[in-house]
Amino acid sequence: MSQSQDNDAEDQPSQSEPDHKLDKEKRFSQKDYHHPAAAWGAAMSVGRVLLEQGAIIDGVRAVFEMNHENSGFDCPGCAWPDDRKGLRMDICENGIKHVTWEMTKKRTDREFFAKHTVTELLAWSDFALENEGRLTEPMSYNADTDKYEPVSWEHAFALIGRQLKSMQNPNRASFYTSGRLSNEATFLYQLFARELGTNNLPDCSNMCHEASGRALTAAIGTGKGTVDLVDWQKADAIFIMGVNVATNAPRMLTALADGVKNHGLKIVHINPLIEVAATSAITPHEIMDMLTFRATPTSSLDLQVRIGGDMAVMRGIAKHLLEASKTDDKAIDHNFIKHYTAGFDAYKAMCEATSWDDLEHKSGLPADKIRAAAEIYRTANKCIISWCLGVSQQEFGVDTIREIVNVLLLRGNIGREGAGPCPVRGHSNVQGNRTCGINNRPSEAWLARMDTACNIKSPREHGFDTVGSIKAMDRGDIDVFVGMGGNFASATPDRDLTYRGLRRCKLTVHVSTKLNRSHLVHGKEALILPCLGRTEHDHQQSGPQQITVEDSMSMVHLSKGMKEPASPHLRSELAIIAGIAIATLPNSQTPWKSYIANYDLIRDKMGEAISGFEDFNRRVRQPLGFRLKQAARELLFVTDTNRANFSAVSLPDVTPPPGKLVMSTMRSHDQFNTTVYSDNDRYRGVKNLRNLLLMNEADMRERGLEEFALIDITSFAKDGSTRSVKRFRAVRYNIPKGCASGYMPELNVLCPIGDYSAQSDQPMMKQIIIDVKASGSVSNANATREGAK
Repeated sequence: MSQSQDNDAEDQPSQSEPDHKLDKEKRFSQKDYHHPAAAWGAAMSVGRVLLEQGAIIDGVRAVFEMNHENSGFDCPGCAWPDDRKGLRMDICENGIKHVTWEMTKKRTDREFFAKHTVTELLAWSDFALENEGRLTEPMSYNADTDKYEPVSWEHAFALIGRQLKSMQNPNRASFYTSGRLSNEATFLYQLFARELGTNNLPDCSNMCHEASGRALTAAIGTGKGTVDLVDWQKADAIFIMGVNVATNAPRMLTALADGVKNHGLKIVHINPLIEVAATSAITPHEIMDMLTFRATPTSSLDLQVRIGGDMAVMRGIAKHLLEASKTDDKAIDHNFIKHYTAGFDAYKAMCEATSWDDLEHKSGLPADKIRAAAEIYRTANKCIISWCLGVSQQEFGVDTIREIVNVLLLRGNIGREGAGPCPVRGHSNVQGNRTCGINNRPSEAWLARMDTACNIKSPREHGFDTVGSIKAMDRGDIDVFVGMGGNFASATPDRDLTYRGLRRCKLTVHVSTKLNRSHLVHGKEALILPCLGRTEHDHQQSGPQQITVEDSMSMVHLSKGMKEPASPHLRSELAIIAGIAIATLPNSQTPWKSYIANYDLIRDKMGEAISGFEDFNRRVRQPLGFRLKQAARELLFVTDTNRANFSAVSLPDVTPPPGKLVMSTMRSHDQFNTTVYSDNDRYRGVKNLRNLLLMNEADMRERGLEEFALIDITSFAKDGSTRSVKRFRAVRYNIPKGCASGYMPELNVLCPIGDYSAQSDQPMMKQIIIDVKASGSVSNANATREGAK
């Protein structure tokens, strides 16, 4: 098969340009950042955002109400756990940006939609769309005028119900979930879908940490990490793999800096880029450190692994330990291996058969660097290994995470304080979504208990995940697509195919707080349903309501908004789900109206339906909430062997073909998922530029590319098809030879829908084979390495 898709980026609008046109005189630059992570740079950035969004008063209130242990609201950003020691400013720069973006005074109302056609809005940048402000009332697409027009909630629900009831079978609907949906809304959403008769429940985790869940389940019998924040505070060493901490989970910096200062914590970063969190940090709540500019080093060792080479690094650490055990009996924990694991002999043989030459080739690192990391691990009594999308979005992500667990098992680093595996989840309640039923492949045990509690009969046939849903839409097998939060059209791979699939639907429905690109890539009929934000009061019939979330470390706690809604016409996500269910299932015995009147009733039912949520209402009102139990944390492994399983597989060769590069997508520091706040990326020193590719200097030289040269980037799919973007900028950067990196969602178009991991079904956003060529003779008059003037 041969296919080519070309996309010209040079004339696309700048993300932060208010008139939606590229300012040809705007200067862009890249200058390496040499300051600590967080610190005064973060403080000044927060102040600027508060001013721009007109949220000075509310923003300052949010600083003192967000992430507090027994009150306030949970940050709608990342899923890092809340402080357990009463920290009054348990916040970060990106969390404040995210909250301020939600609390903006700007409004995207009916007057706005009356002025602009969908065709016109499609030419706007993602930043410009969201920067118009909060949505205020339900909107329905009018094909005759090519505009969204206001409708009543009753009309919107009736339209959805009519389309869902007219389908040939329930599997012609797909119900997508973003990671911000609360536990209660998640439970109602999956309950509605399964009462309707489908397991088509794709979610953002299908694109992010699916590999983590599958690997951990096979290895230790739980799809989650086993550590909590106390373990982070007790660890002697922490390995951080494939994550840009200062941007993706900035509150982690507190745990790292405190560990270094309090007990000499050793920190190893394994990443193709040396990000600012791998240098030093000043956390803004440490007032004296801020006043005296006293930074804390946050790295003991940086390993610039080649993209996809993480598994080889872990195998090298294991090989070093096994070699050391010949003279040091404590290098591995023989007693733990004997009593709690299975498959050690096969894994040991695999390590011994792997040569150091092979490890160097596949990791891109010299053996002495890998051995240095292994020595830090060997000499640490307690160690945590954490990872994020830089690992899970690889083709062999499951095998790599199994290898991480192998290394932990060798020294018994699980089921004890200060040790264990820790996937770093990227969105506020993405882990809670899966816990509470968003799963296209649910287990029989989960369904049976939920069915008994809710008196329904769920389908047993597996449903579509994210990739499956996109393919089904493109085939014309999906009539109705419902997006519960998020920005599906921008977050997904293979942009052109995703767009085509969405436009083939009879109806697309998006529940959102702000206008985004998914609303503009719509079905024959389309609805935008505006919902409450996390920061806003939720008033229902029985009074003010609270929702719950589960953080990245299995802690479940309450969240309660602090301000009045942006519009009196907004509804909670739970109320919207119930409204759809009532319009679609007129004979349902589920008490939808009662559930919305009082969320405690939902939690009571969840206590019956979901293991671990027993006595939910009482336990979640305790200080700090409660932690969901995990058998693996108690050294009870619910696996096929009733032990923790070693995995013995050969190392894949992840080096790119001759003349090609392997590319990883990333997000900038001024970005949360698909929400882009500006064209800057402070920690990487980038100003006024997003259409770029970070490249190794030698790779640029081999291709005859000068700094900021305009380039065309072409990706190569396994089926022989190609996809291209044109006129991006080549930026010289400290990245391993043969590797490159650029921003999502701009480069998602290069990720083929068919190139997903056979192990996890995840799109390979971090492992795309590309070719880079000069676009032609171009002036770089607007570029400078030393900074914009």
